Amino acid sequence: MTMASVLDVLWEDRDVRFDITPQQMKMRPGEVLIDCLDSIEDTKGNNGDRGRLLVTNLRIIWHSLALPRVNLSVGYNSIINITTRTANSKLRGQTEALYILTKCLNTRFEFIFTNVVPGSPRLFTSVIAVHRAYETSKMYRDLKLRGALIQNKQLRLLPQEQVYDKINGVWNLSSDQGNLGTFFITNVRIVWHANMNESFNVSIPYLQIRSIRIRDSKFGLALVIESSQQTGGYVLGFKIDPMDKLQDAVKEINSLHKVYSASPIFGVDYEMEEKPQPLEELTVEQPPDDVEIEPDEQTDAFTAYFADGNKQQDREPVFSEELGIAVEKLKEGFTLQGLWEVMG
Repeated sequence: MTMASVLDVLWEDRDVRFDITPQQMKMRPGEVLIDCLDSIEDTKGNNGDRGRLLVTNLRIIWHSLALPRVNLSVGYNSIINITTRTANSKLRGQTEALYILTKCLNTRFEFIFTNVVPGSPRLFTSVIAVHRAYETSKMYRDLKLRGALIQNKQLRLLPQEQVYDKINGVWNLSSDQGNLGTFFITNVRIVWHANMNESFNVSIPYLQIRSIRIRDSKFGLALVIESSQQTGGYVLGFKIDPMDKLQDAVKEINSLHKVYSASPIFGVDYEMEEKPQPLEELTVEQPPDDVEIEPDEQTDAFTAYFADGNKQQDREPVFSEELGIAVEKLKEGFTLQGLWEVMG
């Protein structure tokens, strides 16, 4: 059976996006609003503009209070570094601000957020703590080979994990002779380990599963799991005898995958003492504009966020073989091709 991996449509934790639609601002299945901070300034791109910062278990969203269509969404998986530094805010003057450095599609973006209300550290504590919770819960979301998964022949459970089935006598067909081991089927993943060597194992979250099939192999009919392209498109084969036991396993995995897809468990467990209002109550209705927007018109909203340090002057001109003209020398690590891809 083939299926659309949840990951195929999941962009919220991976992408940096600007001026997203109201629909894209809504919480996707499994996404939870953890904190909501009013009076936050996007100091880098919209200095002087008071806005609202939403902290979810997958991303942070900032939008202008005056013009909600001016907004940005930053996925935690794109974040390289979070620090606090001094920044110049039009609303606060020189003050402590949250600096977030990200990388998306080989382009680095820098974001600076300032709390307009003095004396509140919540901006820093919320974002840093939730990002840390995301970073330390990757077993829920990433395919893992040879991890510390098994202890005394039992699966080391994740905080929100439950084992639904344990199947003995499962052969991993990754080598010529196969390896005999054990399957654990849980509510968030499938784990296999070799009986003779527990460190020879694999953890496959449902988030990463692209297809589950029964296919023929040189060992006979086998359970074949294909992982998403994000993990390299692994094809993993397992032999389970007898045939009815194999069919039952496939049926159970498909059923659990379906339940998971409807309401994914991303594993980011963090709760504020004060519960934020539901997002529906916070969403500002966007009044219809009295201007027409060309659908193909290129937005340059992202240019203000390029992480180019504090560039004081233009770099020296160099001749470009590709363009046949003199251009400003590109910053180290950038290529013309890469810049065209960003514009595309």
